[in-house]
Amino acid sequence: MRASATVPARGYAFVVLAAMFWAVSGTSGKYLFQHGMTPVELVQLRVTITSALLFCWLYARDRSLLRISSRDILYFMVLGVAGTAMLQFLYFYSISKIQVAMAILLEYLAPVFIALYSVLFVRERLTTKTTVAIAGTTAGCYLAVGAYNVDLLGMNWVGIVSGIASAIAFAWYTVHGERGMRRYDPATVLFYGFLFAAFFWNAVVPPFQALRHGYSPVEWGLIFYIVVFGTMVPFGLYTHGINLIRSTRASVTATLEPILAGFISYIFLGESLALPQMAGGFLVIGSVVLLQIGKERDENTPALIRTRNRGETSER
Repeated sequence: MRASATVPARGYAFVVLAAMFWAVSGTSGKYLFQHGMTPVELVQLRVTITSALLFCWLYARDRSLLRISSRDILYFMVLGVAGTAMLQFLYFYSISKIQVAMAILLEYLAPVFIALYSVLFVRERLTTKTTVAIAGTTAGCYLAVGAYNVDLLGMNWVGIVSGIASAIAFAWYTVHGERGMRRYDPATVLFYGFLFAAFFWNAVVPPFQALRHGYSPVEWGLIFYIVVFGTMVPFGLYTHGINLIRSTRASVTATLEPILAGFISYIFLGESLALPQMAGGFLVIGSVVLLQIGKERDENTPALIRTRNRGETSER
């Protein structure tokens, strides 16, 4: 029976939930950096503990999800190092040098890089709706984080460059991860991405170096919050979202993160929102809604390809 090609609404829901979790984790990292932890130490802890937790979860849930072909080891190494490892480090390094809001804004240039990759290398044609949504979310994020009030020339340029580099790494993780999900379950792709990222960071710096520092209970609480609710859960949701709605839609939808962070700060911390910030928030929300208007059909989502392949195998 032919699988429905209608883009699943739950794919958007997964990415929105991921954005909500990410929205409250950036400030936790900033707090740790202000209290002596380095970005490398946090990233080493983040990927190492996350990969260990993912292994335990997959081993208990379905051990078959841990099996991969030997010919795909290089693929997962590239995903883990160029995607997962670099994304984790560059994002937190940018946060350590510039404001959290600006670091998030730079990271969410990822949809632009994904669109360029799709046009230049995959030869895909961007629809008018997708192009407008990318432009809308980029402009909306700029307004929402108050970037119009920032002295760009006076900012730390190392932080800005690392923020842009984090967007490229985010785009690579999204696109390269989508490719892997044409053959593997999203949980498998997620686990091996973090596993090879952990191998990388424990090879670049002394193994488990970050674990040998004496952190306070509060710092350990923040570390585990970042690992579980700022990494494992949202990246799991985001990866499943890519699997259902593809890389461009997922990356655009994820730009809700700075908007959600602003509203969370407004509700719980009493921070004010200027009119341009609110306008930027509505612009991002409107752009995400635009992606879902109409009965969009897509035969090439990884989930549909795997379903179709299973159907063809059973017919044989």
